[in-house]
Amino acid sequence: MKVLVDCRYVRVGRHDGISRYTAGLVTELARLTPVELLVSDERQLAHLPDLPWHLVSAPTSWREPLVARQVRRLGPDVVFSPMQTMGSWGRDYGLVLTLHDLIYYRNPTPPRDLPAPVRVLWRLFHLAWWPQRLLLDRADHVVTVSRTTQDLIARHRLTRRPVTVVTNAADPVPAAEASLPRAPRTGALVYMGSFMPYKNVETLARAAALLPGHELHLMSRVAPADRERLTALAGPGRLVFHDGATDEEYRQVLRGATALVSASRDEGFGIPLVEAMALGTPVVVSDIPVFREVGGDAGAYVGPDDAEGFASAVRALDHDAEWHRRSAVARERAALFDWATSARVLAEVLTEVGARPRAPRRYASSQRTSAPSPAIRS
Repeated sequence: MKVLVDCRYVRVGRHDGISRYTAGLVTELARLTPVELLVSDERQLAHLPDLPWHLVSAPTSWREPLVARQVRRLGPDVVFSPMQTMGSWGRDYGLVLTLHDLIYYRNPTPPRDLPAPVRVLWRLFHLAWWPQRLLLDRADHVVTVSRTTQDLIARHRLTRRPVTVVTNAADPVPAAEASLPRAPRTGALVYMGSFMPYKNVETLARAAALLPGHELHLMSRVAPADRERLTALAGPGRLVFHDGATDEEYRQVLRGATALVSASRDEGFGIPLVEAMALGTPVVVSDIPVFREVGGDAGAYVGPDDAEGFASAVRALDHDAEWHRRSAVARERAALFDWATSARVLAEVLTEVGARPRAPRRYASSQRTSAPSPAIRS
């Protein structure tokens, strides 16, 4: 069976969530079955395992609706994409698409780094459910990252296709760091995420004002206006803006932190929870279904707007016995999420879809016997 994985959403530079999901899955999937990669920029290969790869047009290109014309020449049995927007017109192979979450139906502000025309289309797309249904029903199978999103897909009847959960996970800690002892516990509280409105970082800033023995570390890049607003909300509370921490810096702060915190109103999964729990750092997070799903008994859950509730949950961790108990439970919980397990689930889906009979291919036999074209590398 020939499996192609759409890696065109891998970021050049630092990973975002979808980029990390792609790289984590394809690395482990390649241990289970032969895999070839689709990229749109050779620089994406720096984040990917050393596998045969093919250069095709970018997912933001005007050619995207017809990208299947490029892909089918490669003769795949099945293609997996970590997004639901991959073009499919004219395909003669199995297709598995991914829907990570439904955040932007409830929180319509699009990501700020998108070009203005794309932001307009983003808003229009999320005004109704039918465009999503059209996208998902083009696939043979749909993947999502949590039971929470799987339930929402079913509730809104977004597809007639089977839906399977292939969870997110945290990247393995580098070997050089894995043997390091945990740093002495500090009063640090760690927030990793954007400053989009639904992330609700304002509640964390207000909680910081109630926690004089702690400091809130905000790891991501922050706009000047957001920095000023959050600083004003925190009042006497101490905020530490890392403005884009490296992975190493992030893990270093987590190793000595009292807790990872998030007051988000909506998420598709919650990778920072797993990253923190894997290092033995307890989590204090908003009481939303997906955080309950990921954190289980390891988390403390607070209403998203309850700054005092966040402060009380953090104060409970100032007691050594409680902190160590929660730290041990956090490590156990994090062990449930790993890329190898997720890849095994995905491999079963791809095997089933790839084995389905299909119409004879016009391109596969000639492609497999011809010399590689300039757009194909291995």
